Amino acid sequence: MTADQSAAATPARMPVIGKIGWLPGALGAGLAILVTGWISQAALGAAPDLPWLIAPMGASAVLVFVLPASPLSQPWPVAGGHLIAAGVGLACHTVVPLPWLAAALAVGIATALMSLARCLHAPAGGTAVLTALASPAVAQLGWKFLAFPVLPNVLLLIACGLAWHRLTGHSYPHKAVSVPVVPAWSGHIDDADLDAVLAEWDEVMDVSREDLLAVLHSVEARVRARKLS
Repeated sequence: MTADQSAAATPARMPVIGKIGWLPGALGAGLAILVTGWISQAALGAAPDLPWLIAPMGASAVLVFVLPASPLSQPWPVAGGHLIAAGVGLACHTVVPLPWLAAALAVGIATALMSLARCLHAPAGGTAVLTALASPAVAQLGWKFLAFPVLPNVLLLIACGLAWHRLTGHSYPHKAVSVPVVPAWSGHIDDADLDAVLAEWDEVMDVSREDLLAVLHSVEARVRARKLS
């Protein structure tokens, strides 16, 4: 394995340290939950029956700090996804008497609305279930649950993500990598080629089209450079 190959990382194979290492992401996620929970608990004060930190924040922290380039990890999906899901879950809890049916409807409707609003965030599915199966204290709080703890939780988590990635030299919110200019040659891949393959696969990829193009054309540039050397 060459040095370049050993530096390549995927979610299934990541180095320990460095900008793409799992250790900085793990530290950042832990610190973010610490800060978010500490501030939220202090703000909640004398209301011990209410959750000051909703459980899906843990899943969001993994995405934001370990996979910050994912479209699911960006600030709008994190904030919009949880708020939409929480609102849908509370609505389902109010109008649907059967808990199992309320949870199922909440996840389905929240997923549809997040997709339409372009803020799909997988951990928000947990928020939909959490609010659809609301505890008596959460149910009594009603729509105020969106203002606290959901909104402070997501804003604090995003703020921690912005600060941590700036400190560690990461781009967050993720900015698409510039696509290198590759002169036309026999092996040139047109952007339309990628679009055609994505249409044939008929799958939603957890990476933006722009990033896929940047990867393809960067590899293409290396192949061309090798052929010309």
